[in-house]
Amino acid sequence: MLKLRLSRGGTKKRPVYKVVVADSRFARDGRFIEKVGFFNPLLPKEKKERVGLEAERIKYWLGQGAQPTTRVARILGENELMPMPANGNNPNKAVPKKERNKKEEDNKEAPKAEAAPAAEAPKEEAPKAEAPKAEAAPAAEAPKAEAPKEVVPAEEKK
Repeated sequence: MLKLRLSRGGTKKRPVYKVVVADSRFARDGRFIEKVGFFNPLLPKEKKERVGLEAERIKYWLGQGAQPTTRVARILGENELMPMPANGNNPNKAVPKKERNKKEEDNKEAPKAEAAPAAEAPKEEAPKAEAPKAEAAPAAEAPKAEAPKEVVPAEEKK
């Protein structure tokens, strides 16, 4: 499968990328079919030198069935060579990590408290709705109810 993707160049901590057409089985920085542009993430977004693309060649390869990676699709969308891809689904990205962790802990505690009453309510409604199975259900529940009673006296003896 053909891919439009970024191939890394530059030095350590100073990346510069080539936008290339390559077979998906080839290594990231390995063999490619054609170089169709470049991307320099260190430059500000306003500068023209940040991205350079050969529009005709990119349109040709897209017509041949080449699939852009998510990053390349975003670059192409910003340069109006293809429709802008849908945004990712990370609604917490702008929230600082500490606040995110607090919210997650609160959400984990809240469903447990809400789940218990919700879980009990269907149990009460289920036997009412299922009249023929009502005889089998108490027999299955009876041993469960007796087991905790046996455990409680053992704890009291200690």
